[in-house]
Amino acid sequence: MKVILNKDLPVLGEEGDVKEVAKGYARNYLFPRGIALPYTPRMIKIIENRRAEIEARKEKKRLDSRGLKEKLETLELNIIMPAGANGKLYGSVTNQTVADELSKLGFQIERKRIELAGNGFKSVGKYKGSIKLYESQSADISITITAQEIKTESPKPAARRGKKDGDSSSLNRRKDDAEKTVPQEAGEKNNVPAEEAAL
Repeated sequence: MKVILNKDLPVLGEEGDVKEVAKGYARNYLFPRGIALPYTPRMIKIIENRRAEIEARKEKKRLDSRGLKEKLETLELNIIMPAGANGKLYGSVTNQTVADELSKLGFQIERKRIELAGNGFKSVGKYKGSIKLYESQSADISITITAQEIKTESPKPAARRGKKDGDSSSLNRRKDDAEKTVPQEAGEKNNVPAEEAAL
């Protein structure tokens, strides 16, 4: 069925556009939320009366988009990510990562509008990304991914097995083990004390 958009909807179109949509989508989603109006002579007349106002809003969006494009294209986005010695990232830089970095710089851009080659970058280096702006306008941005320095601690000496030095039971065990390994003296053969053996 035909509908007239009452508001901008990125996946469908802009205010004032006439679109063909499924009946269920129109009745259950677009009409209840005020996003679209039924395509009737009365509604067409209402939209036509608002045409100058709609066009003025569109022109403002075009100008804002041009200004944003200039700012984004002069920007060098630097993203620091943990990486291995070969430059391969632990993870990847996605459109969400870029959106988060842009947000830190004051640019509120939806991740869906950011396009990266191969759905993301997986190693350090210089890359290009594209951001869809208003209508057919888009901005190309430079992205530099650098490796995060990972501090490595010197290996600690291996801990001694057993219990702490103050533990008497482990000391007794060590003494018993030492006595077992000492060879018996000549007079101690056959469990006979040395004094009796001498007789």
